[in-house]
Formats: sequence, structure tokens, C-alpha cells
Amino acid sequence: MAAYGQTQYSPALQPAGPYTHYTHHTQGYSMPSYSGGISPGIFQGTHAISSSTPFSPTQQEFPAYSSYSQSQYSPYYNSHHYNSPYLTSSNISPATITAPLAYQHPEHPIMMPNHSPESHTGDYHPPPSPPTPGKEEVIPARRGSDGKLRGRKKVIDPAPPLDSDIERVFIWDLDETIIIFHSLLTGTFSSRFGKDSSKAVSLGLWMEEMIFNLADSRLFFNDLEECDQVHIDDVASDDNGQDLSTYNFGSDGFQSPAGAGSLCLGSGVHGGVDWMRKLAFRYRRVKEIYNTYKNNVGGLLGSPKREEWLQLRREMEVLTDLWLTQALKALALINSRPNCVNVLVTTTQLIPALSKVLLYGLGSAFPIENIYSATKIGKESCFERVSQRFGRRAVYVVIGDGAEEETVAKKKNMPFWRVSCRADLEALTHALELDYL
Repeated sequence: MAAYGQTQYSPALQPAGPYTHYTHHTQGYSMPSYSGGISPGIFQGTHAISSSTPFSPTQQEFPAYSSYSQSQYSPYYNSHHYNSPYLTSSNISPATITAPLAYQHPEHPIMMPNHSPESHTGDYHPPPSPPTPGKEEVIPARRGSDGKLRGRKKVIDPAPPLDSDIERVFIWDLDETIIIFHSLLTGTFSSRFGKDSSKAVSLGLWMEEMIFNLADSRLFFNDLEECDQVHIDDVASDDNGQDLSTYNFGSDGFQSPAGAGSLCLGSGVHGGVDWMRKLAFRYRRVKEIYNTYKNNVGGLLGSPKREEWLQLRREMEVLTDLWLTQALKALALINSRPNCVNVLVTTTQLIPALSKVLLYGLGSAFPIENIYSATKIGKESCFERVSQRFGRRAVYVVIGDGAEEETVAKKKNMPFWRVSCRADLEALTHALELDYL
């Protein structure tokens, strides 16, 4: 191959004059070389993380920053220390990362507390990916009136990258990382940030009611609670592809008089081929509902539930100081990269987890195929499934608040980004914007 700047034209063309000196600007976001596994680190230059030593908290600090700290967000946080049951002296605290300028993504303006529900519906819309040249398809040639063959080219949109083409996988925890839910019910969030505890519990109970109402009424949770799966396609092999447009789920005899729980006692213990097919029908229908309404949750809820949901989302964003809005910015930056992907691994059962994702407006951030429930097998097994799916050449970054995902990440030599406050999400957004991750 010719060197950069040389032309490959015929001798009849005169070569251009010498090029001026090109100053190459280094870019932090690039893939390291691979040798069959996760290669030395994901940070480039002075931010390199070596896989030869255990991952430590200092590896998540960025010396290039100057004054970024949690003190910039005094309206949101109290100065007292939060004693989380998960926090230890070895935890990573990215809140020390500093940046000279505040980040604001043009596609995701910050929602202020006085916005109306209609201006912030909770649906997530990732920015468009950078343009990719389309493939050219040659239409079969046809003979013209003059006897010559003529063909024409048609440009078709490029297909999304295959799992094997993904270069970087961001594995997210759900509760208390992307969304605030469980800590509202326990009072942890209100005591930590000095919020009204009764208001926090009230909003938590309101959201809990909506989560399980949606799961029961539209996502077959009454049928599937005792037949939980790790992934939406785990029973797809039992589906014969029957048209479900007129199928009556209420009268197909899926639940036995003794309850479906007796048919899902463990892996490999099922109720027969016919019953497994009906189970697969339900999971297929859940997948169809998710894909249909992930950008139109209000349409799924209907009136007046839609208005209640909008009001709840607005009040929760005010109480949590736009926690979810900040998480959505980081998710959007990752989704905007052509060869990066967001994956969700949660300890919530699969059906309630899907209900949470929809109600918190995360449907477009996480395709249903990228959502895993660790309720039955634990997060380590889920991480292993994700690694097998995307391959050993991909780089994996774990983002969460709990001890379990941190332990698994260190065991598998995956960088871990701890989220213990909103400032950690903002620091993550800055690191992504500057291509450190």
C-alpha cells in the first residue's frame, strides 16, 4: 500500500506539490492490541491500566483534570459523609476527577425541575450515530434498446454491527446506579442527601405500584413469576413460531390447578413440550410489547395512567436532583459510538426489570436482548454469558454501586466505575466525552 499522501494516478497527471507538515493530534479513545484476551488496559497514554496488576482505585483517577469535585454540586449534596454498606476503603471514587469546563450534551439538555411533564416524557432518544458509508448493491443489468447491458447501483443502509464486531461493552447495574428506586423505599437516599424521607418513601411506593401493575397487566408476571429466565430468548427454542395475533393467553391452560410454580422447580424441570411452548409464547409476546412501546410508554399505559406516570417521573427527578437525566447522558454517549454497546445486568427478576426499564424511560438505551437478570444465577454467571456473547477481543467496563459487581469485575480483570452519587455519573460523562473510556 502506498504511503499516506501519495497518489495513484497515471503518469499523465502531474503530481501535486509537497504537502505541508501534518501535526497528528492524539486521541484517547482507541483500541489496544489484543492477544487472545483483554489486553493491557483501556486508558491510553498517562491513563493506562495494566492488566498485569490487580485493578486498584487509583486507576480510575485522571490527573489531567484540575478542579472537578463534588463541591460544585452543593445544591444537591450535604457535606456529611455517607456510610454505605457497600463502601470500603478500597472502593473507587471517580468523584475526584476534575474538568475545566462543565459538560452539556447538545442532544440532551438538562431538565430543570420546573419543566412540565409533557416536556420530559421520560422516553430516551439516543443521538444519531456517525454516518457510515453504505454498501453498494448492483441491480441486475438489463438490456437497453441499443443492445447494451445497463446496470444501476443502489445504496443500502449498513446493518448494525454484529456481536463479534463490538469493541467495547459497558455492563451497567440498574438500581441505585442508573435509577433511584430501592433506596427511596428504605430511606437510604433521603438520609444520605438530606431529602424529605416521607416524600421519598411515598414516591418509591408509587413507582413500585406502577412497576408491578405494568408487569402483571401487560407482561404476564402472574404467569412468569415462578418461571423466571435470565434472558428474554432463553426459551425461544421451544417456540414453534405460531401466529399470536388471535391467541388467547387466558384460556390456553398454561397454569395448572397447583400453580405454575410446581412446573418451574429448577433448570431442566418443566411441564412438558406443550407447556414449554406456551411459556415461550409468553416470553415472545413480552418481547413484542417491549419493542413496540419502548419509545411510547404512555401509549402502553393509556389514560389516566399516563398522566400519573408523567407526574411521578417529574417529582422523582426533582427529588433525586436529575440523577436519571445524568445517567442518560452517559448512556447516550456510549450508544453514539458505532462499535460500543450498553448491557444491563440486574438482580431484579427479568419481567419486573423490563417494567422498570420501560417506566424509567430506558427502553431505547437498552435493547431487550441486552438485558440480563442475575436473580437465578448471580452476576458472575451473567458476566460470563455477556463475555461469551461479545467475545474475548472486546473490552468490558463495569459500572455499578454494589459490592457484587465490583468483586466480579476485579476477578475478571474488568475496569470498574463506582457510582455512589450523582457526581460520579457526571464524572463518567466527562470521561466518556474526553474519550478516556
